[in-house]
Amino acid sequence: MGKVIEEQNVKSDILRHNVKYAIYLPADYETSNRTYPVVYLLHGYGDDQTGWLQFGEVNRYADKAIAEGKIPPMIIVMPDAQTTFYINSYDGKRNYEDFFFKEFIPTIEKEYRTKTTKQYRGVAGLSMGGFGTMVYSLKHPDMFVAAAALSAGIRTDEDFAGVTDARWAEVYSKVFGPNLKGAERLNDTWKANSVLGLVQSKTTDDLNDVRYWIDCGDDDALSKGNSLLHIALMEKKVPHEFRIRDGAHTWTYWRTGIVDALEFIGDSFRQK
Repeated sequence: MGKVIEEQNVKSDILRHNVKYAIYLPADYETSNRTYPVVYLLHGYGDDQTGWLQFGEVNRYADKAIAEGKIPPMIIVMPDAQTTFYINSYDGKRNYEDFFFKEFIPTIEKEYRTKTTKQYRGVAGLSMGGFGTMVYSLKHPDMFVAAAALSAGIRTDEDFAGVTDARWAEVYSKVFGPNLKGAERLNDTWKANSVLGLVQSKTTDDLNDVRYWIDCGDDDALSKGNSLLHIALMEKKVPHEFRIRDGAHTWTYWRTGIVDALEFIGDSFRQK
């Protein structure tokens, strides 16, 4: 069985507070001298670094998949992003994206025996973490070989502008800006991080730098945005995997999808 450490800390100068993370180390980590590929696994809105362990049981699924040879031994790192959407906030007060690339990844690569090239680094996540997965892989294609987004929070400009005021105040205002109505919400922060917008702004060659896995339930309201992402990638002639399975925005759905997602990333770590 792999080893799980549920609460580690990285001191962040960028965020001005300690950031918690959980980590899964494969069974032979303690007894070998080898280096391992890494998957950064991102939680959803309202969860923390323990979500994928507590509700997703990812350590149990990874143990079994590694034992069966479905996925190569890998380190899985789960950072706490609170409710940042994994991006830099409109006011520069919570620049989580800067933290992730300038402080977090370097810390992990210093403290654990990781392989430190793009070829052996993947990113995955659910909901808000699926959004983060797509934003990170589209904006930093030099960092990841593969990305697996489950039930990703992907919305059209129209749907984002149409979020209710109450939901805006609760969920989006600290990241994108308070008291914004309608088209005001399509500001520079949104434009820099709209998944569909980012895909449109890139060439096919650029988009081919990362392998993509997109998975969303047929009863999930986010299936619209995920389907539009699939269509946008198809129109750009970007090979990718797209799954609409039976299910909703639930842990049952993500638990039953995580092994396939890790297998997809794991295949990217293996030389063909």
